[in-house]
Amino acid sequence: MLTLDKVTFMNGGFPLSADFTIDAHSVVAVIGPSGAGKSTLLGGIAGFHEQVAGRLTWRGAAIGAVPPAQRPVAMLFQDNNLFPHLTVFQNVALALGPSLRPDAGARARIMDMLAQVGLEGLAERKPAALSGGQQSRAALARALLQDRDLMLMDEPFSALGPALKDRMLDLSVELAKAAGRTVVMVTHDPDDAVRVADTIVGVAAGRAFAPQPAQDFLRNPPEAFIDYLS
Repeated sequence: MLTLDKVTFMNGGFPLSADFTIDAHSVVAVIGPSGAGKSTLLGGIAGFHEQVAGRLTWRGAAIGAVPPAQRPVAMLFQDNNLFPHLTVFQNVALALGPSLRPDAGARARIMDMLAQVGLEGLAERKPAALSGGQQSRAALARALLQDRDLMLMDEPFSALGPALKDRMLDLSVELAKAAGRTVVMVTHDPDDAVRVADTIVGVAAGRAFAPQPAQDFLRNPPEAFIDYLS
């Protein structure tokens, strides 16, 4: 269980407050107007934004003071964050450590993950030689291979066309759930939330509201989201 106990994250001069829990192994969609604080919520959980109040815990252990690299968090960003001078294999291998020459066991894990995301035969390509969808698959493979309990997704497929975006979102959630991860994903599309999420966290004007069942949230949204969803 991820618990945000009267937490406030600070992104520059922008505060984001949250006071709720997220069940382990659930899929949570984070929706709300642009600039409301959705990315700040994810960045705060990941440790990229300062926590100035409250207590952040995962499975009862405080993680608010833990450096980002040591938190139980893998994150998918909007720009994929692939290193252009490295091959797909090397980019994904970074999930297991800084060595670009993994041993046989690690190589097998990397190749298996590339197969799971549909990148068979592309391990030696550089990111520039991949399509947008293939780059997204490489970033997904790296996030999954990190083997962290929490997978945070900050609209990593927003640059893709609608059909490909839907396929990548479905694949990401399917593989994350199969691996036992808890998924927290930002989306601007309520249809995405209904299709893949168990609950919705609404974010408006610097406040993240407690999760509600996805269908309930969209049928009877809090007042702060009525205009946004209409």
